[in-house]
Amino acid sequence: MAMATSSSYPPPPPFYRLYKNFEQDPSSAPEPPPPIDGPFKALGVDYTGDVLIPSLESHNVRQLYPKGPNIDFKKELRTLNRELQLHILELADILVERPSQYARRVEDITLIFKNLHHLLNSLRPHQARATLIHMLESQIQHRKEAIEDIKQRREEAQKLLGESLLILDGSQN
Repeated sequence: MAMATSSSYPPPPPFYRLYKNFEQDPSSAPEPPPPIDGPFKALGVDYTGDVLIPSLESHNVRQLYPKGPNIDFKKELRTLNRELQLHILELADILVERPSQYARRVEDITLIFKNLHHLLNSLRPHQARATLIHMLESQIQHRKEAIEDIKQRREEAQKLLGESLLILDGSQN
């Protein structure tokens, strides 16, 4: 019985051949595809490029904070957090006194959590921008430090080279 051999990795995709001259001529690689404009399908789900975060109403969830573009996220998150704490305490009281009536409080807590989650997801683009800014500033700082290190080492090398030339000139006389 012959043993079959198999590769642990799949073969590269056929389009890798388009990049064969990339090291000699970087402009020989094909242009990247243009950005997707309009609706598109990914993994069997339809998406549009316009709406990043679907509204709560699209999920049939009642929105507990004001609608509109000018939302004070900090204030609304604090309000929802206080409301959540109150509902959890009420749930604890109900579980002790009237255990059969807990379902309504659990639904209220679920609604508050969904609203909190939606508010936090609304802040994701801002978080992404802030993270990118931080990463770029960090890269700039590292590059400035590297440049300073290179300058310092260059000065040390020039100093050593100058001393070496003086020693060589002195020994030749």
